[in-house]
This record gives sequence, C-alpha cells and structure tokens, in this order.
Amino acid sequence: MSSLVINTIRRQCLSQFRGLFLQRPSTVLSRGLRVSYAAVTQRNNTIKDDFSLLEATNNPDQFGTLSPQVDEPETLDEGDLREQDFLQNKPSTAQKLSVRQYADLIKDHLKNNRIREALDVIEVRMKQDRVKPVNYHFNLLIGGCARVGYSKKAFQLYNKMKQHGLKVTGGTYTSLFNSCANSPFLGDGLNRANHLREVMLEKGYEPNESNYNAMIKAYGRCGDLKTAFQLVDEMVARRLSIGTDTFNFLLQACISDHEYGFRHALLVWHRMHRMRIRPDRYSFNLLLRCVRDCQLGDLETTEQVIEQILSDSIGSRSQVKLPIAEENEQRTSETSVMPLPAKVDSSSEVVTIRQELSERLRHEGAPDLLSPVPHLGSLVKLGEVRKSEDRLLLLGGSSNMFAEMKRCGVEPDIRTITELLDVIPPTYAAEKQLLATIKQLKIRCDVDFFNILIKKRSMRFDYEGAREVLYMIEAANLEPDIVTYGVLALGCQTQEEAKSLLKMMHDADVRMNIQILGAMLRQGCAKKNFRYVTEILNIVRRERLKPNEQFLGHLEAFSKVCEKQDRDYDAKPRKKGREEFKMEYNRYRMQLDAWREHMGLQGLALDQALGIVREHPWEQFKEPQAEGFEKTKNPKLRHKHKRQHSIRKVDVDAIVDQEEGTKGVGLVH
Repeated sequence: MSSLVINTIRRQCLSQFRGLFLQRPSTVLSRGLRVSYAAVTQRNNTIKDDFSLLEATNNPDQFGTLSPQVDEPETLDEGDLREQDFLQNKPSTAQKLSVRQYADLIKDHLKNNRIREALDVIEVRMKQDRVKPVNYHFNLLIGGCARVGYSKKAFQLYNKMKQHGLKVTGGTYTSLFNSCANSPFLGDGLNRANHLREVMLEKGYEPNESNYNAMIKAYGRCGDLKTAFQLVDEMVARRLSIGTDTFNFLLQACISDHEYGFRHALLVWHRMHRMRIRPDRYSFNLLLRCVRDCQLGDLETTEQVIEQILSDSIGSRSQVKLPIAEENEQRTSETSVMPLPAKVDSSSEVVTIRQELSERLRHEGAPDLLSPVPHLGSLVKLGEVRKSEDRLLLLGGSSNMFAEMKRCGVEPDIRTITELLDVIPPTYAAEKQLLATIKQLKIRCDVDFFNILIKKRSMRFDYEGAREVLYMIEAANLEPDIVTYGVLALGCQTQEEAKSLLKMMHDADVRMNIQILGAMLRQGCAKKNFRYVTEILNIVRRERLKPNEQFLGHLEAFSKVCEKQDRDYDAKPRKKGREEFKMEYNRYRMQLDAWREHMGLQGLALDQALGIVREHPWEQFKEPQAEGFEKTKNPKLRHKHKRQHSIRKVDVDAIVDQEEGTKGVGLVH
C-alpha cells in the first residue's frame, strides 16, 4: 500500500515538471545559463584576486603561465598588406603597355637626363604592371647609365639581366665598358673593366670592333695605356678593321698621361699616316687637347722618338701592328708606346735615309711634326719646349694646323677654334690672328669661345682686356652665361670690383654660385686682402651656399701663408707693417672661426672638412628630378645647343697688338 502511494506521488511530480518544461523552455535555459556564467565569473575573479599576472608568470609551481590579453594590432604587417594588395589589385589589361611603349618611356627620361625616373620604369612601373622586362629595356638603361658614368648601377642592371635569364648581347658589353670609361673613379672603372674582360674570356665571347673600341676607350681613360695598345694588337691579330675611331680612342688614352702624353700622341698620329687612315675633326681636336695638357717626358727618349718618326717617314715600310716597348729601366712603372724602328733591306737605303734626314734637320723655318713628311726646322734645343704654345710650334703653329686639316679634307668647327685658343701664345697678336681666321673661314662662334678668351686674358693679368670681351660678345649677338661671370670673377682684385660684378649679375638676374665666389676668394687671398676675404665669407653665409673643395683649399693655403708671415713678424718685432697686419689678421681669424662654426667645420682638418662638403657624383642619379623638368631647363642639354653667331660685327683690326701699348675692340655699327 505504501509503495503504491509513493509511485503515484512520483508520477504526479514528473508530469508537473514535464509540463512546466514544455511550456517555458527558454526561461529555464536562460536561468541556467545565467547561473553557470555567474559561477564562472566568480571563479575567474577569485583567480585574479589570488594570483596577479606577474606572480603567475614567475610561479615555479604552476604549470604554464597566464598570458595577458593582447589587443588586435591596429595596423596590419606591411608585408601582409603588400601580399594582399598584390593578390587583390590585379592590373587591368589596359594599364599594361607594350614592350615598345615601355622602351619609349625609358628613352624619353634618358633624353632629358632623368636617370632616376628611367630606372623606375623597370624597378617600379613594370613591377606594378607585372610585366617582365626584356633585354632591350636593360640595354637602354645600361647605356643611359654608361653615358653619365654611373658604372655601379650599370653593372647592377647587368647582374639583374642575367638573373632574369636574358641574353647578354655585344651592345651590353659595349655599354658596360663605356660606363667604366666615363666613371668618375678611375680605379673602380679599371677594376670593373678587368673583371668584365675576364668574364668575356671565361664565356668564350669574341669581341667585335665596337667592343674593342669601347675597351680601348675604357683602359685609355683609366690610365692603363699598355693594355689599350695591346688591345689594338689583338684587333690586328684577329684581322678586325682599325679605323679613325680606334685611333681617336688611342689619342684619348694619350691625354690621360699628362707626363708622356704628347710623345705618345705623336707616335699615334704618324702611325695613322703610315696606315693611310685619314684623321677627322675629332682627331685634330684631341691632338690639340694633348698639346694643352700633356708634356714630352724625358728628353733623351723624346729625341729618340722624334728621330724614329723622321726616319720612318722617309723610306720605311708601313707597319700595321702597334708593338709596345717599355721605358728606360729607371722608369719600369711607366710605359711608353713606341713602335719599333722600321727595317731596311740594304745599306744603300740606309745611306739614302740618313742623307734625307740630315737635309730635313738643316731645313730652315718652323718645325713641323704634324704632316706626313715631318721635319724639325730651325729647332735649336728640345729642352726649351715646356709650355703649350711651344708644343704647338713643334706641330708648325696654328697656320700649319689649318693647312693640315685642309689637306685631310676636314673643316674646323668652333670646338677646334676653342681648343686652339687655349694653346696659342698669350698675346694680342696671336688672338687677333685667330679672330681673323674665324672671320675668313666664316665659323659661327658661341659664348664658350669668348669665355675662354676672357679666362686667357685674366690668367695673364690683363683684366681690362678681359672685360672688353663683353663688348665682343654683344657685337656677336650673344648673351653672357654663368661661366662668363665666373671667368670675369678672376679679374676682381678689390672689393669694389667684386661688388660691381655682383651688381651686374643681379641686374642680369643671374644668381651667384660658389664657383664665382671661389674665383673672387682666390684673388682676395693672392692680394692678402683680409677685408675682401671676409666679405666673400659673409656672402657665402648670407646666401646659404655650400663651400666646395676649391673654396676650402684657398682658405687653407691662405691660412698657411698668414701663419708664416705672423711668425716672421714675431721674429722681427720692429719690422714695418707689423701692427697693422696683427690687427687685421686677428680680426680675420675671429670672423673665420665664427664662419667655420656656422658651417659646421669648426675644429676639423682639411681632409675632414673636404669629406663633409664633397658631393658624391652618383647621388644626383638616386633622387628624382624636380617637377617641371624639361629639356630646355637641363643645362647640360642646353649647352649642346648653344647659340652660335658670326663675329662679323667685331672689328678685328681695332684689336691692336700688346707691343703697341694700346688695346681695344671696335664695333661696326
């Protein structure tokens, strides 16, 4: 009975509970969740109360540590963003250009000397467009970097070209050697040229004529004349044609040797005659540059070279190969390009050569080592040939130079005249004769010619005659440029003259630069004018100009001279002018120290200061050009297309000789 009652009560309770659950299930579940969440929260709070994060981290008895909650980063990783952008933002077909269009972009930038923008076409634009460059694009960029001497970037592009699996062509090697030739660092250029030549040998690549010419140019400009002439021997051995361009590059190699270059140039020039290769205008310009910059070397070897040239011109057989002979044993480090004397067949020919040679040596008149039949004329002593005008006389003078150009069918241009102006004697008579020749040949002059004329007169301290060239520029319908004011600054001996020139520049809306102020500083230091030098320093500070190496060199040399004079005055206290010098010198030193401190050069030696102000020649190619950069705003390109006008309005007869005592220039109205 009791069990029956208990079972009945149990069934009633279960039915009531089931009905309650079916009627309000959400209420019961939510109540249970709230209870469970409250329990968990209470337990977590208890843990936080019992253990701090620091204790939990450093507790050796606890397995693991409680990591603090880290918020999600506000910005994603840069690499993830790039990857996401690369996957999601695919360039459209219209955005991509053709191979020719990308090449045209590169050509346009290179034409306007925008090296950074040209490189960005491959390194930025084509990457964004997901277009693989071809070897034509790389060759364009390597050639552009080679023209400006950016050899480091040129070889980087060459390595990228190989990484892309692109074919390296002969034009690529030519451009790389050109980058070595134009590099501002001769040692680096020579090392790169040697490495590239080894690579070509390892790959079994046989250079063509353009490659050889580029190699001769690179080794010659970097100062390795021996290798340059050995390359010519290789061209002869491989029966490649040797033309005027090859000899022009050899003449460039001669220019790099300032001590023996003129002697090398004579040998190269007469080898052209014997090989019946006609020189062009560029050959004559290079020869004049050799006359200006290079010396004869030791007299004994030079006499042997000239005697060999005279002997070979008489009856020797023409030789094709250019052998090389070493200098004397005393100069084992220096090499002299000396072709071997020609062989003769019989003793009768030897007698004939000696007789004709003796007749030429007795020939009266100016020497002529330029023509195919050279002679020494009335030259007395070779040791007296020291200056450029003396070396020009060995070639027969300017008149013989024009005659030889006419014989070779070459017409001189304004560059030839400008090079010749640098080597003629520094007299009014020589300048007058050259101006008359310009009028006779109807050569159109540019402002560079007159700038050289101003500089030539300033260097011989004829400052009045230098300023008179401004009237000649005006008569030729030309306008002075920044270089004109720079060479005029060489004649500013006083503060008043410097202020007058600066005012002239201001009126012409020409901004001064550190080169012009450096020329003025040179004059102030030469005159020991402390106030003049101080004024130049104040202008540099006021105009916020950066001093260059020449500017600091003038200051350093001037300081040494002043220190020596100061010690001399200390040794002789009663010497006249001591007090005045001391007062001016002490004031100058105080102002110089303040200027150095303002420029950040205080307490630095000359080498350290030069390291600060020296600008790396490749930095200009690592930054993009300013906005609005156009062809007409590029000074280098504008220089190539300078205005050229005739000087017919210049009255040459009014330019009287220096010996007559009066000078001037007349204008035909």
